[in-house]
Amino acid sequence: MTPTRLRQCLDTLHWTQRGFARIVGCSEGTVRQWARGRLSVPSSIAAWLEKIADYVEKNPLPKPFSAQESEPS
Repeated sequence: MTPTRLRQCLDTLHWTQRGFARIVGCSEGTVRQWARGRLSVPSSIAAWLEKIADYVEKNPLPKPFSAQESEPS
């Protein structure tokens, strides 16, 4: 996984580097090094992140519901 793709996946998921570090159980510094290309993202984490980001890209959140709209039945 390239640093650019890592950042794209995190953006797609609306995850910060800090939040992602908590999710995968590593330090924020490690994620920063992945994002800068100084360390490689482990293949198991990269594959998992790609799957989640791909799912969200194909199934985006619905637009926000406003109180002025009637709720779908």
